[in-house]
Amino acid sequence: MSEQPGQGNPTRSKSQIAYHWIKERIARQEYTPGYRLVLSTIAKSLDMSVVPVREAIRQLEAEGLVTFETNVGAQVSMVDDSQYRESMQALSILEGAATALAARRLSEDDLRKARDINERMIESLGHFDPGLFTALNQEFHATLFSKCTNPRMVTLVEAEWARLGHLRASTFSFVPGRAQESVREHENIVRLIEIGAPLGEIEKVARRHRAATLDAYLVHEHPDETLGLPAF
Repeated sequence: MSEQPGQGNPTRSKSQIAYHWIKERIARQEYTPGYRLVLSTIAKSLDMSVVPVREAIRQLEAEGLVTFETNVGAQVSMVDDSQYRESMQALSILEGAATALAARRLSEDDLRKARDINERMIESLGHFDPGLFTALNQEFHATLFSKCTNPRMVTLVEAEWARLGHLRASTFSFVPGRAQESVREHENIVRLIEIGAPLGEIEKVARRHRAATLDAYLVHEHPDETLGLPAF
């Protein structure tokens, strides 16, 4: 059972109460990656001063669960950063190929459905919810790759999507500006499929679309590192 503010082990310090309270919410993804931890709000919820909350944040930062940036404040960290990057790199290649292999089998209804989903994504930008946007994004791409001629490829793509779900709630929590670029790229992918563009071109555009999201994350989180994938 979760402890209520001020309850639990009476020997536990206030900073430890705050530490466990925040950590529990990170674990159950109430506080998702990129979520801003406002110290004063947490302190008010726990009926304590900001000082022990700040100490708790420092402990969580030492454990890698929280990051702190000047002029930004404390945020929930990306979980398992290296695995996230590996999955995004793999997904860009697999999903790009699966989309190309499905292209000639997509009907007008399939393309209409993909556009309708993308319109919902565009509408959501006004009141941006990273989790909802990511769910719609997955639905959009599944519409395009699910008819891939190689069912094994579909299985691999779906496995990487599932793995990403365990590694982070949404990249767009970190780089919300990427969402606007993403919906424009979606329309371009649908258009290429619609006009019967060469499969190699569809594959390249779909792959770069996925890799660009990883690149945006790396620029934000690791600006000194090489970007996600070469533009091959």
